[in-house]
Amino acid sequence: MKEYIRFIYAYNKWANQRILDTCQQLTQQQFLAGQGHSGVNPSIRDTLVHTMGAQEIWLARWGGVSPTRSLDPQDFGTLALVRQYWNEVEQHTQGFIDAVQEDVLVDVMRYQTTSGKPYAYPRWQTMVHQVNHATQHRAEVALMLTTAGHSPGDMDLLVYMRETSAQI
Repeated sequence: MKEYIRFIYAYNKWANQRILDTCQQLTQQQFLAGQGHSGVNPSIRDTLVHTMGAQEIWLARWGGVSPTRSLDPQDFGTLALVRQYWNEVEQHTQGFIDAVQEDVLVDVMRYQTTSGKPYAYPRWQTMVHQVNHATQHRAEVALMLTTAGHSPGDMDLLVYMRETSAQI
């Protein structure tokens, strides 16, 4: 199980970096502009901060803490600030993955959502969920980037494996 978790988190980091690298091509206005659709994440910045914040929240939950609030996109006015903070979240995530033991992965963890609703799942399932959640939002950002004329290209798992020679 631990090797699988390492593998999907390496892919997750690679895919996040591919999106962030592509965002470098945006103007500040494109980065901050709403996309004119209804939804929770109206801009590229807001979607990135939501995705990064969710990773940070899950990391806290895996360590036994249930945060009560999400990150505020207004605190991240530039892509450079998003990248800097996300690099820190990635470092902490990798530290957790490196240290976690198999028995901890299969343990049922109890946590509360930011609104206080209690849940319990095996830790490994929540870790897989976090990557899946990030995949959904990367796809949303990829569409916004492509619409702005800056496609991030293929981000499939097999592309990652070919480009990095990664294996499970």
